Amino acid sequence: EKQSVSQEGTESEGDTELEFKASPPAVTFKLTGETDGIFQIQPDGLLYHNKALDRETRAVHKLQVSTLDAYGATVEGPVPITIEVKDINDNRPTFLQPNYEGSVRQNSRPGKPFMYVNATDLDDPTTPNGQLIYEIIIQLPKINDVMYFQINNKTGAISLTLEGSRELDPIKNPSYRLVVSVKDMGGQNDHSFSDSTSVNIMVKENIWKAPEPVEIVENSTDPHPIKITQVQWNEPGAQYSLVEKEKPSTLPFSIDQEGGIYVTQPLDREEKDSYVFYAVAKDEIGKPLALPLQIRVKVKDINDNPPTCPSAVTVFEVQENEDIGSNIGTFIGHDMDEENTANSVLVYKIVDQIPKLPKEGLFLVQTYSGVVQLAGQSLKKQDTPQYNLTIEVSDKDQFIDINDQIPIFEQSDYGNLTLAEDTAVGSTILTIRATDTDEPFTGSSKILYRIIQGDSEGRLGIDTDPHTNAGYVIIKKPLDFETVAVHNIVFQAENPEPLVSGVNYNTSSSAKFKLIVTDVNEAPQFSQRIYQAKVREDVAVGTKVGNVTAKDPENLDISYSLRDNTRGWLKIDPVTGEIFTTAPLDREAESLYRVQVMATEVGGSSQSSIASFHLTLLDVNDNPPRLAKEYTGLFLCHPLHQEGTLIFEVTDDDQRSFPSPHFSYSLVSESSRNDWEVSRVNGTHAKLSTKHTNFEEGLYSVQSASVMVAGHRWKGIVSLPVTFCTCVEGHCFQPAGHQPGMPTVGMAVGILLTTFLVIGIILAVVFIRIKRMKAKILFESAQASEAQPLRN
Repeated sequence: EKQSVSQEGTESEGDTELEFKASPPAVTFKLTGETDGIFQIQPDGLLYHNKALDRETRAVHKLQVSTLDAYGATVEGPVPITIEVKDINDNRPTFLQPNYEGSVRQNSRPGKPFMYVNATDLDDPTTPNGQLIYEIIIQLPKINDVMYFQINNKTGAISLTLEGSRELDPIKNPSYRLVVSVKDMGGQNDHSFSDSTSVNIMVKENIWKAPEPVEIVENSTDPHPIKITQVQWNEPGAQYSLVEKEKPSTLPFSIDQEGGIYVTQPLDREEKDSYVFYAVAKDEIGKPLALPLQIRVKVKDINDNPPTCPSAVTVFEVQENEDIGSNIGTFIGHDMDEENTANSVLVYKIVDQIPKLPKEGLFLVQTYSGVVQLAGQSLKKQDTPQYNLTIEVSDKDQFIDINDQIPIFEQSDYGNLTLAEDTAVGSTILTIRATDTDEPFTGSSKILYRIIQGDSEGRLGIDTDPHTNAGYVIIKKPLDFETVAVHNIVFQAENPEPLVSGVNYNTSSSAKFKLIVTDVNEAPQFSQRIYQAKVREDVAVGTKVGNVTAKDPENLDISYSLRDNTRGWLKIDPVTGEIFTTAPLDREAESLYRVQVMATEVGGSSQSSIASFHLTLLDVNDNPPRLAKEYTGLFLCHPLHQEGTLIFEVTDDDQRSFPSPHFSYSLVSESSRNDWEVSRVNGTHAKLSTKHTNFEEGLYSVQSASVMVAGHRWKGIVSLPVTFCTCVEGHCFQPAGHQPGMPTVGMAVGILLTTFLVIGIILAVVFIRIKRMKAKILFESAQASEAQPLRN
């Protein structure tokens, strides 16, 4: 076999490609195969082409050369000859659409494509001639000469720039228009061809926005978790999570799958006065949908800290005969509550002077500054060398006092109390009370109650009335008969201010209480609200895709069932909670399949509870190729003067990670292969070409097998109707055929002649009647004239 390469577009006729020699008895040569009327061979064996070649019409010509004797009989051959036509850049790239429409949400992630433009070039894609480069050449409006949009120069993917992600606002500019160009030759050649298209982009409001900063009052006694704010992605189905910027999440916050953000425990402003963390939205495969949202939480101060002094004793020195009003020192107190608020403003007051000689009131202290001054008279060391002052320091609720008295319960045993386990959280079940004889409304007399025995799971809490020091025992978490039926509680009463040295709490500061919990038939409890699983859409029927677990508080057996199983794809084992497929899955029908799982107790009152099961279907290549649109107007002008070419597009319904799939093409029937050939243009487009020009007028149905190559091969048959017709000004002209209910030409002529005949008869009858009436009138007139006498 011999092979030759010729460059398309060669104009000169008679160019020699190959030369053959014949051995006797051969005297001449014969050329057969895909000559297309272009290739010829001379009797002396010179093979040449007589007109320009076109790679897009035929990229490879397969010829056969034979030698003949003087009688035309084959002596040798045929010898196969393959001629490959080398591509030149003689085709302009063209966009698949003259106009594109798209939309983007404001604040979308920069660099994430939200639409694509596509162009094709009939030149060889393996050469620079068919290598296309995309570019945005116009953006309208272009504010401050800043580009808000960018395009991947190889794929045509359009996305936002960093500035566009920040600045797009549908209120300021609801739409933008881009002009996108495409060039071949990789855009690097001054002689490259180009095309352009218009892209209209609508800007939609982004609802993925950071909420306003949140304020949370510290040391809240309300039941937790407490909802504090909300975020929401632009589309349903997002998966939410919270993250800290500096370290792995140990936040006292949580987020549910509806975007609700909760505080999970009481906060202490003195421990941490603010939190900054981020809400993240991801798609079903865990990829972020946009930039995280910053959540700011400020912890609001309450007056929960008493004033403190740096030391128990502060020493000042004063000179004899010091003037009255002289400053002799500054007493300093501290408060851990928020600065520059009423909670941390300190008030100073002298409450005792020892000795009271020569009189009381020798000293004063400035109320807010703590400056101690000489007030009554000058002092003499020989009279009293030392004075001991007791200074009270207070904020609006608390002041410093020597805590030398312990709280004492009014009763040591609060007896028994029986409650059902479904008693509402937040209910007050008991009031306890202790007294303290220290200075009222100080840290020394304020009482804090805590449970030191009998409630290891923290189901109870105690709130103290700041005015009466009464303690209200409340239910903080649901009671559970099955866990603990009897709680032997021990209360401890303490002061927030430390006791002075030598004073300790004793049994007078504690009391006991017995809580008896009775059983209530409760509904089963799932281990989580939403169960999620992922599976390929082509798994076999009967495959296990997940399982759920629920527990009945009374340890009754549980039966599982499914609800909202609209497509009947799943079933659940009523005993184990395992979930299986019962029918073939189809991601193209539903990519995220949601069902509800019901857990019902067996026996008892048959109480039930519900959880959700979300099954994400992962795509596989399970859809055959099909035509991207309906091709009904394909035609070629008859008679053909050269080979005809038509472009068609193929797609399939599988999910794409890249905009252009890869298809290969072939013709189905032998008869089609004799008349047509099909070749790949790019990932989604193919070219259908005629192999000769000898076609009759009429409709031809050409069936092509399109094969999707990805993972495994899928074959689809597409049928293209092509009409060969007489063309008028580049358009197909076809005489109108006979339509049902319409008369033929012969019938129309017959009807017309019959109509004329009837009209003629009518006119003839009218003419005869008129003629007879005329004759009658003349006859009567003649009779009348005969009866008249003659006159001279």
